[in-house]
Amino acid sequence: MNRNVNYPALVLAAGLGTRCRPLSFVRAKPAFPIAAETLVRRLLRYLRSHGTTEVVINLHHKPETIEAAVAEGPDLGIRVSYSREPVILGSAGGPRRALPLMGAKRFIIVNGDTVCPIDLEALVATHEQSGARVTMALVPNPDPARYGSVFVDDEGRVRCFGRAGSNQRPAGWRGLHFVGVQVAESSVFEALPPDRHAESVNSLYPQMIAERLGAVQAFEGTEPFHDVGTPADYLAASLAIAASEGRHGLPAGRRVSVAASAVVTGTSIWDDVTVGEDCRLTDCVVADGVRLPTGTRLEGCAVVRRDDLPASLAADISSEFYAAPLDARPAVGPKP
Repeated sequence: MNRNVNYPALVLAAGLGTRCRPLSFVRAKPAFPIAAETLVRRLLRYLRSHGTTEVVINLHHKPETIEAAVAEGPDLGIRVSYSREPVILGSAGGPRRALPLMGAKRFIIVNGDTVCPIDLEALVATHEQSGARVTMALVPNPDPARYGSVFVDDEGRVRCFGRAGSNQRPAGWRGLHFVGVQVAESSVFEALPPDRHAESVNSLYPQMIAERLGAVQAFEGTEPFHDVGTPADYLAASLAIAASEGRHGLPAGRRVSVAASAVVTGTSIWDDVTVGEDCRLTDCVVADGVRLPTGTRLEGCAVVRRDDLPASLAADISSEFYAAPLDARPAVGPKP
């Protein structure tokens, strides 16, 4: 198989990651480690394996964590540029701002929290053959009530988008799940005002479909999709991916000290963490710099340093760390 798609890629990494708080107070979500390698590094390796050598990453929230993640480890043979957004521009406004850096009439767009090894060659071939302006990679929807759906007709054309929790089920159309990988013509974004917020699925793409049926095409894959939307999702994805790669449990981060008497099970430990004597951690995520004193017992928690919380939240925390239930609603923080 030809392993060269010949197009540059844009990685959308500017989001606040609000559903993944409190972990996203510490790192931007693409900088989260998944079985010893950050999400963004996994994405870059994935793109390089399909022949992409030019990548632009857009940045806003905690950009230094993404830049550090990209720089760590061996060279991947990819030239990375950054499109910096002083304010978040959205899933269409971000690509619009990045166009001068892309320098191409057609490019791949990948969400920075995507964990789905879609066949890029087949996706690009579908796009080139269909004459579409955008081709979205879709898989069977595991939970329409949670994720919403992309509705597709028998000719593979995207007809409309359903919101999460909606009971919308258009007759004759299949509801699929968008995994965050697509191919787009640069002309899709060129007409947008520069440096203005704009969304693709919620605004731009429905307009394109209304103007010409077939402007947005579906590519249907069957590859495994791992969600990392919430702390619970992130931990589940980490464990599943580690198991698929033959790992037993999750490797700890760098400069980690775990006391010999501590028991750690099903837990993701990031960098510079200290776990004291007689601690018990079960199904947790422990973020950078956390120090857990002797005898700490935690189960099903996302754990961050108090100093990494916004002041409004840290004021009510007496200990040096904050532990939130993995399945809790996102911690309250400053509005974007």
